[in-house]
Amino acid sequence: MKRTFFMLFSMLVLASMLLAACAPQTTPVATEPPATEPPATEPVATEPPTPEPVTITIWHQWSGGYLNAITMVFQEYMARNPHVTIDLSKPDDVTAALAVAIPAGEGPDIIGWANDQIGTNALNGNIVPLDDFGVDLAFLESTYEPAAVKGVIWQGKIWALPESQEAITLVYNTAVASEADFPTDPLNFEELYEKAKTFYETKGIPLFCNQGFPGGDAYHVAPVYFGFGVPSYVDDQGKVYLNTPEAVAAGEWLVKIKPYLLQEMNHELCKTALIEGKVAAWWTGPWAIADLEAAKVKYGFATMGRPFVGIKTLMLTKNAVDRGHAEVALDIMKFFTSYEMQKFVTLKNKTIPANTQALNDPAVQKLATIAGFGKNANLGVPMANTPFANAQWGPVGDATGAIWNGSQTPAEALAAAQAAIESAIAGMK
Repeated sequence: MKRTFFMLFSMLVLASMLLAACAPQTTPVATEPPATEPPATEPVATEPPTPEPVTITIWHQWSGGYLNAITMVFQEYMARNPHVTIDLSKPDDVTAALAVAIPAGEGPDIIGWANDQIGTNALNGNIVPLDDFGVDLAFLESTYEPAAVKGVIWQGKIWALPESQEAITLVYNTAVASEADFPTDPLNFEELYEKAKTFYETKGIPLFCNQGFPGGDAYHVAPVYFGFGVPSYVDDQGKVYLNTPEAVAAGEWLVKIKPYLLQEMNHELCKTALIEGKVAAWWTGPWAIADLEAAKVKYGFATMGRPFVGIKTLMLTKNAVDRGHAEVALDIMKFFTSYEMQKFVTLKNKTIPANTQALNDPAVQKLATIAGFGKNANLGVPMANTPFANAQWGPVGDATGAIWNGSQTPAEALAAAQAAIESAIAGMK
């Protein structure tokens, strides 16, 4: 009996095991997804790092009332860039001060100076080319006037940014002459001769006065030489352009027009003659306007020739690079020479901006003196920025004097000037 029960029990257990093995398997359902990634969080806002304070030193040539508006521009830059302090200084002798300060690392970061100082300071290692900091010809030509662009390039590199320019043009007394008395083409010197001859023969006075014609003044006679196609008296390679067909043609024109002009001319004689109505026009610059206005002379402008264009610039120094200030200093230079700032300075100081957009701004063009002088500066030749330029002044002035007084033919006088300048340059090399 026990044996029968045991066998029956064993069979039941085995059947239960077989049924369990055949039952479908089930997987527990997860109530939450597994945490495979960290939950998303909102980004934490961080403040950009505060720029390190920096002081930029500028040595300049600005003075008098002109400095007030310029200082306001630099104050505006500091207001927009609180970490920057701009220190303005005007040494009595910049050349001597730079010679000592730059090698010692105590010089300025920026030099505000005329473009004719570029070559000398580049050779001395005082300034650095801006090409190394991203300034290229495309930027210059799209921002500044043609003569100003050419005036900051030396030996194929860009050495400064131009801020203002200065040139001479014909300023006429409106009580004596009108715009119709001058050529419409500023490079048509044959027409100027014909108009001067006609004016003298019909009205008995010269059409214009130019203090450079009797000699000794290469600056005031430049519109004639350059207007006849002389590219410059001397270039930055030391090449001289006086013993050329263009220069000789200019000299021959001086001989031809002489009978219809005052035989003696200088600054005071030209000024007085214009004020008194004894000449119709004066080939002069912006510096003469105050005297004309004081004399209550109403005046107009006639564009003629290609004048020398003096350019005021900002140069970046080697010290700025060594101090790690180059980026900030260049930003200040671009800010100061920008449209917005140069328009402001122009309206305050009545200077001629090198920035093209500022010069062409309607508010600026309403200023007759800026528009008049700026138009001729646009055609001009920049003051030479090469050290070789020191050799040009005496020989050109002497040659012009010899042409005017008839002691030499134009060809003889200009050949002599060519030789004199080349000899002086040879001594510089």
